[in-house]
Amino acid sequence: MTINETEQEIIDEFSIYDDWMDKYAYIIEQGNLLPPLDERYKVPENIIQGCQSRVWLQTDFKGGKLLFQAESDAVIVKGLLALVLRVFNNRTPDEILASDLRFMKEIGLTEHLSPTRSNGLLSVIKQIRFYAMAYKAKGEQARQ
Repeated sequence: MTINETEQEIIDEFSIYDDWMDKYAYIIEQGNLLPPLDERYKVPENIIQGCQSRVWLQTDFKGGKLLFQAESDAVIVKGLLALVLRVFNNRTPDEILASDLRFMKEIGLTEHLSPTRSNGLLSVIKQIRFYAMAYKAKGEQARQ
């Protein structure tokens, strides 16, 4: 499934809810499905700066794809992480860098998140894109 197809799947899932309380409940439910992050990855270098709550992002690169694991101590943030990881996990650096994350606007996240949550989510996405750029550059250096 492509990033666009995954985003459309998320948009379709959110379209069944009219009320934002129901959407928040669904976001929390998604966070509850996120596997817990192993304690060995809850280290300072995996903490995302710019988040009000604590967010850890573990990244691995295998077979040309980025693999992400994440956790937060805040339930809504954990749900947002689950959605972002669903889109970005197990993707190539090029796929990640080419994505526009349209699902966030289309489901109304950009207008319904508090400024602190929005900034935190953007910090996570920025870090994921940073990893994608770094691994892409590393791969290009290896080919030279």
